[in-house]
Amino acid sequence: VQLQASGGGLVQAGGSLRLSCVPSRNIFNINVMGWYRQAPGKERELVADITSGGRINYADSVKGRFTISRDNAKNTGYLQMNSLKPEDTAIYYCNVVAGLAFANYWGQGTQVTVSS
Repeated sequence: VQLQASGGGLVQAGGSLRLSCVPSRNIFNINVMGWYRQAPGKERELVADITSGGRINYADSVKGRFTISRDNAKNTGYLQMNSLKPEDTAIYYCNVVAGLAFANYWGQGTQVTVSS
């Protein structure tokens, strides 16, 4: 299963983007859907995730600006990013953990660049 992340781009500081994550085929029994990011020279970090029960977790750096959501009917995840800052510049990856075996799926990433 491949996860297709899209919606990235170049935006000015203060702007907004909405990322989408669509799997190549339906993934059943999703435990957690999340977004991670990796800036040049830095390690990949968790941005936000949402569990099957609807519990949401955000990195402190994005609280109040980013909103994670999922559409179970469409098997799609979203990350609404508002009030973007230059430090949000990174490649954003979607991640899904599913099933009793907690299989881990990753997307190819989408570039987000925020200019000052």
